[in-house]
Amino acid sequence: MRRKPRLFEEEDSAVDMTPMLDIVFIMLIFFIVTSTFVKESGIDVSRPQAQTAVRQELASILVAIDPEGRVWINRRQVDIRAVRANIQRLHAENPQGSVVIQADKHSQTGVLVEVMDQARRAGVKNVAIAAIQPD
Repeated sequence: MRRKPRLFEEEDSAVDMTPMLDIVFIMLIFFIVTSTFVKESGIDVSRPQAQTAVRQELASILVAIDPEGRVWINRRQVDIRAVRANIQRLHAENPQGSVVIQADKHSQTGVLVEVMDQARRAGVKNVAIAAIQPD
């Protein structure tokens, strides 16, 4: 007996999703590892106004100074003598980032200058002072 030749053979066609899932997970891990997270200084300060204030994009280290002259980094109060060590540690985690000092408008200038000096001595070249633009 002779069989008729089939024009189309039915095949079990399924797409293997394993390589695509592997790539997606590798990309997810890559983005998590390379991303930087915004860290808050820990307190709300009343920043002074400045006509020439511009937005700082890569601010990875935020240092706050309250009206009493206390320094805050990562939601904890830091002694002025330990500011340099804390900034060095945070700067090692993200060398491209900058330091933004959020000084209250009623804080003392001496504390602000000391924090700026400590940040520069920690190896950070880009140090900025936070201000708000007037309406």
